[in-house]
Amino acid sequence: MPKNKSHSGASKRFRVTGSGKIMRRRANKNHLLEHKPTKRTRRLSADVVLATGDAKKIKKLLG
Repeated sequence: MPKNKSHSGASKRFRVTGSGKIMRRRANKNHLLEHKPTKRTRRLSADVVLATGDAKKIKKLLG
């Protein structure tokens, strides 16, 4: 039987914690950071837990 392959795009964007939660990056932290307040960019730099509805889909993609 062939092996299951994980979705390479999803594996770059999401990571699974030890307890099984899926973490993601926050949006708006890639470019045009000069005019955004430092307070906002610090808040956006932290990882956050993925919503439960999306987590089902992502778990399937991660294999």
